[in-house]
Amino acid sequence: MKPLSHASTQLKPSSTVAVTARAMELKRAGVDIISMSVGEPDFDTPEHIKQAARDALAQGKTKYTPSLGVPELREAIAAKFKRENQLEYAINQIQVTGGGKQALYNACFALLNQGDEVIIPAPFWVTYPEQVQMFGAIPVFVDTEATKGYQLDLAQLEAAITNKTKMIIINSPSNPSGVVYSNDTIAGIMKLAEQHDLWVMTDEMYEHITYTGALPISAGTFNPERVITINGASKAYSMTGWRIGFAAAPTHVIKAMDAIQGQTTSSANSIAQWATIAALNDTRAYIESARQAFLERRNTIVAGLNSIGCPTPTPDGAFYVLADTSRIHSDETEAAKIILEQAKVAVVPGTDFRAFGKVRLSYACSLEQINEAVRRIGALI
Repeated sequence: MKPLSHASTQLKPSSTVAVTARAMELKRAGVDIISMSVGEPDFDTPEHIKQAARDALAQGKTKYTPSLGVPELREAIAAKFKRENQLEYAINQIQVTGGGKQALYNACFALLNQGDEVIIPAPFWVTYPEQVQMFGAIPVFVDTEATKGYQLDLAQLEAAITNKTKMIIINSPSNPSGVVYSNDTIAGIMKLAEQHDLWVMTDEMYEHITYTGALPISAGTFNPERVITINGASKAYSMTGWRIGFAAAPTHVIKAMDAIQGQTTSSANSIAQWATIAALNDTRAYIESARQAFLERRNTIVAGLNSIGCPTPTPDGAFYVLADTSRIHSDETEAAKIILEQAKVAVVPGTDFRAFGKVRLSYACSLEQINEAVRRIGALI
């Protein structure tokens, strides 16, 4: 029998998905597992968004949509970018996708060639290097330090640029570190991109889950002509299963991404698109209540983990922490296994995030579960 493709055999399965699957398997077997592995808010989708989906069903909005997305949703996205991010995009510069991962995939497909280098600050979301490598491009990592709050050093970033560099991928607020880049850092990244003629892909999926008092600045405000902005409905509006992401970019980039999507998935789910219009147009009260809940959870888990001897920096955004688990095991993969099997808490080893010696915990769960998870890990130690 002919073998699998070389590209498919090089692709690593998502560690976050793998840990979540193992936790669910143990739960089905009757084991009392606290899952802190999945990046999914535990809040229900707001009722008015679900009602918009019911209305769309009742109105028969169940047919194919344009590959870029229904115009009404792209108009709502354009209005959101202008209102919240001071970004001006026409609707033909916006693509709606089946989740944020597809937006990233389409952009990488449109821009990367064999041998191109893509700079990715570490720790990073596990999907970035895997998607870069799908197209024969080479991920180049710039490490950041926990002691400096995982802020990016611009001198290190510049030192990583070569004549093969084509793109920088940034994620602020970050999964897994929770770092929010300062305005000066974003400005510095864009200055380097202009000096070296680079693309910048900015993943802003967690922009509404920040604890610094204002939305993080978007890289596109400095020079939208070399920026691909990725966002979506999953995290801010608790719509993970609805699978709606979106991208904004220069017209010729979106045109290429449209052709790619037209030959792969065609379009995002029609009902979810109409529901997302309601999310973008009327969710400020929900966003603020969720942010306050995450803030309380963040403070609880950081204090708890530090108190039991797992050094954990305080993140400025998202809903993850990176905890040093060297007291449990020097190898983060073994530490995560021990925590799951003995403390019955599902966490993700930092290996695939390039966060060695640490595990990622999601605090998108109740305060009761957070306190019990900390108690169990503390008892284990």
